[in-house]
Amino acid sequence: MPKALITGITGQDGSYLAELLLEKGYDVVGMLRRSSTVNFERIDHIQEDIELAQGDLIDGASMVHVLREHEPDEIYNLAAQSFVQTSFGQPVLTGEITALGVTRLLDAVRMVQPEAKFYQASSSEMFGKAVEVPQNEATPFHPRSPYGVAKVYGHWITVNYRESYDMFASSGILFNHESPRRGLEFVTRKITHGVARISRGLQDELRLGNLDAQRDWGYAGDYVEAMWKMLQLDDPKDYVISTGETHSVREFCEVAFAAAGLDWEQYVKVDPRYYRPAEVDLLIGDSSIAAAELGWKPKTTFDELVHMMVEADLDRLPA
Repeated sequence: MPKALITGITGQDGSYLAELLLEKGYDVVGMLRRSSTVNFERIDHIQEDIELAQGDLIDGASMVHVLREHEPDEIYNLAAQSFVQTSFGQPVLTGEITALGVTRLLDAVRMVQPEAKFYQASSSEMFGKAVEVPQNEATPFHPRSPYGVAKVYGHWITVNYRESYDMFASSGILFNHESPRRGLEFVTRKITHGVARISRGLQDELRLGNLDAQRDWGYAGDYVEAMWKMLQLDDPKDYVISTGETHSVREFCEVAFAAAGLDWEQYVKVDPRYYRPAEVDLLIGDSSIAAAELGWKPKTTFDELVHMMVEADLDRLPA
């Protein structure tokens, strides 16, 4: 029975990946930081089926200990300070976790479990002010936030360890992927949660930033399968994972409010407080290489994703 270690297991992607690996017969170990307020909501339904280990991307010794104790065959690094807006206010913390944390983990793997296969969660935010549309594996990076910069570091240090130490280390350059488990600080969930509250009469408006920003939004449950497929290859390689479609925040609002029978223009207010200091205007991915070499394609449409999220948020509130 193969064993996988997932950092960030209590997050959106970590919870979906844990479900997938359990279905495939893996022993699953989740690494999480010691905290007085750990949120197990996303993994509560599988908590009896997984093992949890305390470790922190800021503490290299803790990761050495986890690797020695559990000896995983596959390691999925999904932990990060992953909220772009927060990275502007906490750039050093973002760098410590999202950039240098990758190095600490890779070095622990190199020393303790060098035969393990390693997956790094890279991000479309690395493309930032993209020089071409759509973006693929060869598109140059131009990040527009401390988060994007940190992800570029994490991506290239993964390539460096692969080439320097002959490690199986792959990065998935995942474009935006959402779900009902998305955190409330992300714009997609902020919208669907707001729709549900407005529909239930709990609030009367929704304040957002740049409605013209465009993203390639997919379903997280589809994207974790691509992560797993990358580590089943004989040789490590980096892949763009995306839907190949782009939608604006405005369009997300239109579909989300319509799903609850509401007109978005009556409730959405643009608030300059939510604009980023440097905006990423258009991200759209070309995942044709992943389709050809991994046999991966997204299964969930944009409309299906938005409706799924609205329905889940409506179900969370009393009628």
